[in-house]
Amino acid sequence: MTQEPPKVLTIAGSDSGGAAGLQADLKTFATLNVYGMSVVTVVTAQSSLAVTAARPLPPDFVATQLDAVLSDYGAVAVKTGFIGRVDLIHTIAKKLIQYRPEFVVIDPVLVNHKGEAMFSTDVTEAYLEKLLPIATLVTPNIREAELLAGQTIGSREAMQTAVRQLTDTGPKYALLKGWRNGSEIVDLFYGEGKKMWLSSSFINTNNLHGSGDTFSAAICAFLARGENLQTAVANAHTFTAYAIRDAANWQMGAGHGPVNNLRQFIP
Repeated sequence: MTQEPPKVLTIAGSDSGGAAGLQADLKTFATLNVYGMSVVTVVTAQSSLAVTAARPLPPDFVATQLDAVLSDYGAVAVKTGFIGRVDLIHTIAKKLIQYRPEFVVIDPVLVNHKGEAMFSTDVTEAYLEKLLPIATLVTPNIREAELLAGQTIGSREAMQTAVRQLTDTGPKYALLKGWRNGSEIVDLFYGEGKKMWLSSSFINTNNLHGSGDTFSAAICAFLARGENLQTAVANAHTFTAYAIRDAANWQMGAGHGPVNNLRQFIP
């Protein structure tokens, strides 16, 4: 008899182009052999060129989705992706406190692929007040970490200051992603006084859409499979680097293309 796969939930937006959001998460979950479930926060009309429309779902309906999934299936690990509204952040935080999954990974989607802030400061504050205190791990990129920490991050030393500041807001661990250091991209994982630097080769490609979603989804998958947090982050870093490399020359659309989160991977 086939053993049941671990159950993992993404709370995220729907990307009609399939590159990011819950579509990227579910592909990553399937590739890494965990059972993926989804709660939709916003429905978008988007391509590789632009988001042409977005419709957030009402908080009560998001709450109903969370109740339906977590009261029946449950989930070992849960991640959040695109939320974008204070009322949705409050609703999600309340339900995560109610159901208490073992692992909560908060991917604070605050900027677009150009690094431009997408929301007013009250959304950032809601993350700091409601979601980060209940997180196992928070996974901002450099620009998102600047918004959350309220400081410019222009060096490795500043990265270390930022991750310590982020863990002071509640999460046990922080992962700061995407520091460009010459020919390398450097990430910093920190928590409980320990740090781990991770690096991969910089790849000059426009096909990075969904790379952050893929990274946090892979962390959830490895956690659900029983890896400790440090190993889960290291494996997810490698998985994402391969996903970017494999899709670097794809031409799926006319603009900002996807990564290959269907790549088979054995740690």
